[in-house]
Amino acid sequence: MSQLYLRAENLAHAFDYPLYADVSLELQGGESIAVMGRSGSGKSTLLHTLAGLIRPLEGRVELFGEDLYALNEAEKERLRRYETGIVFQHHYLFKGMTGLENVEIAALLAEEPLDEALFRRLEIDGVIRQKVSELSGGQQQRVSLARVLSKKPRMIFADEPTGNLDRETSELVMRVMLEYVEKAGAALFVVTHDEEIAGQCSRCSLLEDQRLKPLKNGI
Repeated sequence: MSQLYLRAENLAHAFDYPLYADVSLELQGGESIAVMGRSGSGKSTLLHTLAGLIRPLEGRVELFGEDLYALNEAEKERLRRYETGIVFQHHYLFKGMTGLENVEIAALLAEEPLDEALFRRLEIDGVIRQKVSELSGGQQQRVSLARVLSKKPRMIFADEPTGNLDRETSELVMRVMLEYVEKAGAALFVVTHDEEIAGQCSRCSLLEDQRLKPLKNGI
């Protein structure tokens, strides 16, 4: 029986204008959910709230059965280091280091062995020892994903992970993430503008008119 990893109840947030309200969702191990919506609808804010980065104005987030925003900073850091991973559209790698060194740091902090087979699956094994500044944007994004997956997280949050990639590389990145979810029994919450990418997930929803609406029968 799958384990419930993420539960959000009645989330609401706003900045200078309302973003969303009454957003609830659940995500179990082995599942993936994609959230689509126009720019400014609050997709990334929702992801950051679920990942523990932005406190909601209203509502509650439970991650692995724990009230996320009732945890102290040390407890939230434990979750970030050992249990969750975030893939951003912009990779935030250490540019003065090699790709390999970037991944090694993440694996070391998470106390996980380095999985070099991951480099082959992401097709970066031939460039992983080069400086980040020498890599193409697509290669850097795949190094960023390798850095996240090297931690062996149970929950992955991906914010437009293929937004700057060509179609072939987008498909590769998504395939590797979904293979990891299936093999590890992890869960994936992804924000995307790409209908084809979203359609590969277990479920799809649309953030529109301040509400999260399930999309039925695909996209």
